Amino acid sequence: MPVSPIGKHGVLTVWGYGIRVQVNGGHLLLHDGIADERRMIRLPRVGHGLRRLVMIGSDGFITLEALRWISDVGAAFVMLDRRGKVLAVTGPVAPSDAKLRRAQALALGNGTALKISKELISQKLAGQELLVRHMLHDSATADAIARFGDDLLTADTTDVVRLVEAQAARYYWKSWSKVPIRWPRKNEHRIPEHWKRFGSRISPLTQSPRLASTPPNALLNFLYSLLESESRLSAAAMGLDPGLGCLHMDTSNRDSLACDIMEPIRPKCDAFVLDWLENEPLRRSDFWEDRNGNCRIGSPLAVRLCGTSDTWRRLVAPVAECVAQEIWSSASKPTSPSRVSRQRIATRLTQRSKREVKGSEVPGVKRPKPEHVCSGCGKAIRPERKHCANCAIDGAT
Repeated sequence: MPVSPIGKHGVLTVWGYGIRVQVNGGHLLLHDGIADERRMIRLPRVGHGLRRLVMIGSDGFITLEALRWISDVGAAFVMLDRRGKVLAVTGPVAPSDAKLRRAQALALGNGTALKISKELISQKLAGQELLVRHMLHDSATADAIARFGDDLLTADTTDVVRLVEAQAARYYWKSWSKVPIRWPRKNEHRIPEHWKRFGSRISPLTQSPRLASTPPNALLNFLYSLLESESRLSAAAMGLDPGLGCLHMDTSNRDSLACDIMEPIRPKCDAFVLDWLENEPLRRSDFWEDRNGNCRIGSPLAVRLCGTSDTWRRLVAPVAECVAQEIWSSASKPTSPSRVSRQRIATRLTQRSKREVKGSEVPGVKRPKPEHVCSGCGKAIRPERKHCANCAIDGAT
């Protein structure tokens, strides 16, 4: 029986050169890959299980009819370049209310944006504190981050909120700097020296996190791109304008509100990468270095990382709903008592309102786990084993 190209969470990733996405006979027809790894995928309109189509690369085409097909089946389309930057995101959009968008545009002037910004960064700092305290076992840094969280209570402008976040980030990433990077024994002689420690979050190539120079920073950048795309989809699904942010300043070619919404979930991405570094070795074949020193992620690993999109979607959904509710509450109150019930915005991402009526709760989200590999050669093995068959024989000998 052929294996479905779509992951269990409904994510299909296409990559390579000459990518083609079109409609043929009512089916979505996809061509991707390179050389001998070229493949063709044909999806029917019913029973396909597709929720996210992620395209890595910009060599190829997708037709307007294909975009309509994806929209009709309730899926979303995400396009990333080979460095992981978000190029395009489109997905199902619910009917929006002009009153909500007007309230969003006025949020910076009436204090709503400040309230939302303080709550989002408070959640982010709380997540960073827990990670540093329980995973990095650095109580001093965790206490410092907690103090910055207390400073948010008295912040009276978004500029102060940004300053508090930046100061906490400096302590947070300093605690990461000495985290060792494990590699299979057979790969160690091929590993650059600066790839053996996490080092600085700031890349020496750009003096910013962009264009990572080490593998763990490349992993973080790629996961943040997936999180950004899910945040943008969630904001649009709630009827918000992803470009009108509360905390991030207006910038061309950036969805500032999506960047705001993803802030509380960043520590979840960090925890996934840190758990990977602590429990599994990285494989040399999954990373390569560009001529300028930029560390890049190989296509097979990028495809596996795209499979975590559903986790970030489920984590960011309640945040987007809370932001939309706060903005909606800041709009002018109705004068008619019959319209009071409309003051609560629909929770169309988590269905929380329906679950509360039925007496159930929104299910929790499990953190994705990295692939378990042999510590000797990096070959994928079963979770209960420590070495592959060949490395186990060598060790016994």
